Amino acid sequence: MWKRDEAVRPSSGQPTAAPQPPAPTQAGAPGPRPAETSHHTEKDVVNIGKSVVIKGELNGSEDLTIEGHVEGTIQLREHVLTIGPNGRVKAQVFAKAVIVLGEVTGNVTASDKVDIRDNGSVDGDIIAPRVAIAEGAHFRGSVDMQRKGGAAQPQAAAKAAAPQQPQPAGAPQRVGA
Repeated sequence: MWKRDEAVRPSSGQPTAAPQPPAPTQAGAPGPRPAETSHHTEKDVVNIGKSVVIKGELNGSEDLTIEGHVEGTIQLREHVLTIGPNGRVKAQVFAKAVIVLGEVTGNVTASDKVDIRDNGSVDGDIIAPRVAIAEGAHFRGSVDMQRKGGAAQPQAAAKAAAPQQPQPAGAPQRVGA
């Protein structure tokens, strides 16, 4: 390990003449390690700190941890949303998985799982194939545990039915016109 530190220090602070002899012998070891580190950074988790307040629409394509306040809509359809112990969310939530350690006011829709941990609180409806509520957690609302395959069909049927309702209202206007 000491030799790696020496190889790193001369390469960053000295001209290339000093690190050239150790570089061929150590090049194989340090080379894969940065690549491994970059693989770990691909799974970064973004944090919203305690003092941050967001109002509006929040979309993302990586895992997110909220410790501050968010109001509006949160969409992380393919990722994990964690509401930390200090997190306060007043929003409609759409994510792959939702872990609640703080407070959520609003409906929560997850394609995989909703997990309300000890001292977590949800006031709103939950739609997810798997739901876990720990002892000591607070929940007020309804739970719809639809299967992954079945979840899309009722929603599609509801969307198809919604446009049909205004059409009959429009039809009498055409008849009277």
